[in-house]
Amino acid sequence: MTHPWQDPALPAGVRAADLLARMTPQEKIAQLYSVWPGSNETPGGDMAPLQHALSEEVDLTELLPHGLGQLTRPFGTAPVDPAEGAARLASLQERIRSANRFRLPALAHEECLTGFTAWQATVFPTPLAWGASFDPALVKEMASAIGASMRSVGVHQGLAPVLDVVRDPRWGRTEESIGEDPYLVGTVGTAYVQGLESAGVVATLKHFAGYSASRGARNHAPASIGPRELADVILPPFEMAVREGGARSVMAAYNDLDGLPAHAHHPLLTQLLREEWGFTGTVVADYFGVSLLESAHGLTDSPSGAAALALAAGVDVELPAVRCYGAGPLDEELVNRAALRVLTQKCELGLLDPDWAPPATASAATATGSAVAPVDLDPPPMRALARQLAEESVVLLANPGDTLPLAPDVRRIAVLGPLADDPAAMLGCYTFPRHVLLDYPEVPAGVAIPTLLDALRTELPDVDFTADPAAGDVCVVAVGDRSGLFGRGTSGEGCDAADLELPEGQGELVDRALASGTPVVLVLLSGRPYALGRWADRCAAVLQAFFPGQEGGPAVAGVLSGRVNPSGRLPVSVPREPAGQPWTYLAPPLGRRHEASTLDPTPLFPFGHGLSYTSYAWQPPSVDDSAFPTDGETTLRLTVRNTGERAGTEVVQLYLHDPVGKVARPVARLVGYARVPLEAGASAEVHFTFPADLAAYTGPDGDRIVEPGELELRLAVSSAEGDARYAVPVTLTGAERVVGRERRMRCEVRLK
Repeated sequence: MTHPWQDPALPAGVRAADLLARMTPQEKIAQLYSVWPGSNETPGGDMAPLQHALSEEVDLTELLPHGLGQLTRPFGTAPVDPAEGAARLASLQERIRSANRFRLPALAHEECLTGFTAWQATVFPTPLAWGASFDPALVKEMASAIGASMRSVGVHQGLAPVLDVVRDPRWGRTEESIGEDPYLVGTVGTAYVQGLESAGVVATLKHFAGYSASRGARNHAPASIGPRELADVILPPFEMAVREGGARSVMAAYNDLDGLPAHAHHPLLTQLLREEWGFTGTVVADYFGVSLLESAHGLTDSPSGAAALALAAGVDVELPAVRCYGAGPLDEELVNRAALRVLTQKCELGLLDPDWAPPATASAATATGSAVAPVDLDPPPMRALARQLAEESVVLLANPGDTLPLAPDVRRIAVLGPLADDPAAMLGCYTFPRHVLLDYPEVPAGVAIPTLLDALRTELPDVDFTADPAAGDVCVVAVGDRSGLFGRGTSGEGCDAADLELPEGQGELVDRALASGTPVVLVLLSGRPYALGRWADRCAAVLQAFFPGQEGGPAVAGVLSGRVNPSGRLPVSVPREPAGQPWTYLAPPLGRRHEASTLDPTPLFPFGHGLSYTSYAWQPPSVDDSAFPTDGETTLRLTVRNTGERAGTEVVQLYLHDPVGKVARPVARLVGYARVPLEAGASAEVHFTFPADLAAYTGPDGDRIVEPGELELRLAVSSAEGDARYAVPVTLTGAERVVGRERRMRCEVRLK
């Protein structure tokens, strides 16, 4: 007999409700937690905060008869051959199914911030590099490929993207973020969500919310920000990814907001996310986030109390392991609510279908006991995508003497710096080699990761290389970060910085290279921006790459040689001085330089800045309607011509300046951008359709409003006021409007 929950023709919600009604209370609760196979066997440090302190051994024989909601990181906990990992996962799933009376598999999740975090999988550039590319279309393509590789081995959910807007780059997780502007974070992050979801993998937005606004840039620290900053800066990327991206999962953040931890924040997780935004997916805990309500935040004195708080707030799934949700009685209505969401998502993924099976190759091998067929998680198309994104993300910050690209007559290059010949220079903390393999030093990286020196030797085979700065025609100095977790690196989760001075004395190395008299090309391979005021005007050129992944060495070498014309733009400003944090370009007039303070927060290189090896001319723009209603739109048209001698890509940026508002407003904020690839001598017309909704902001009474009045739309090459090529005045007419979830959140862009 077939029950309604087994009928694929019925809607997922109907099937899930029918199954829920047949479950015992224990079976329902079992769908709300995960187990983490092998987590207590990790030989080194924690991969998650307090992993060993809050992990408890579980008896699968006792747990599995009730079913299981999730499996935590079957590939990302220890190095395992991909084919063997797929077969092992298939075997575990069969064990789980055989043990419960409904034969339900678990939902398997993995990290995928820089690609599938598994041994031998392609390592893509870190999210800060995605932001530097200003290329959502390419990020979407990358995410789709990542999702396909995950799904091919039996993984259903990816814990990405990070949509935290950078507020203070001393924060160690800056490298995991896309940038300091909510529009850039929202558009690029939403593209990643769309790509991952298109492959049938559940995208998980994190960290909801305020995590990047912690006091002192300290990981897990309180985020005491005002409701307006939360509404206008922190939340829009999440809203866009839910509404436009179709994200099916959200992860709560570790921090508290004005004293209320996110894992117990009913106004955030239920009233805003579900009731206002219409989110229908699952809310999952950040690892041990439910336990931290007891052990760190002090909201309760027991695991069961923490479970009650989190479940009531709207956390559906406890990750990464069962501790709190299985600790004692829970409100039946709340359990039913969460379990229905989990089962609906499993139904959408096909896990409730009677004919569900793991991927064919893994299941066949498991059933027959035969050798498994090889699984390639780093195929040439994936590496090509990683190379393209790395190339697009390199930012040429300065090139005052046109030292770059390197001249054909350069015959000897001095290459020095601690990161010049180190694969770690390319890798963020959520790459498998830096996240897991630090605990397995005998295991190779699993993928080829050319160093910068390796790549330069390949790129320039006729050049001699030396480590003596005085012996070269030019000196390339590679400095920056090595990523790690919880103090095992200079960047990464739990690796927060006191200031933005180059770490580990690398500044002195730059000084010595400059003292040699050889022209110095400074290359930064880092997870955050560092203060460069001490050196930038003395260097022949400065390049910035934000952990560009396994193909990052060839990408940077290609920019140095001229094979690649740089098109990256800064997703975060580069400061002049190392202290005086926090700062961001999204500041009102008194947040910028003024006569009432001796401190000048003006960045050395502003958000959006980046140079090219060719030149571009912009013709005066036209606007369809210089006056339009507060519920209307207008279109700007700008012609851009490549006036140089080689192909290149200009990045046109559109900023909004609102001179008068009911609250203090940023002097300018990004509301649109376009990558414009052009052959030498070619031109293109860029159309920006600007909806009045993008002028909305949170007013004094907490409503998001669009008000009539004068605005200025600035077409610019960066966020600096002096970099605006044209300022187009427009006027909004009609009545003030209050806008909500129906508002338009992006500027539509077309190239002709």
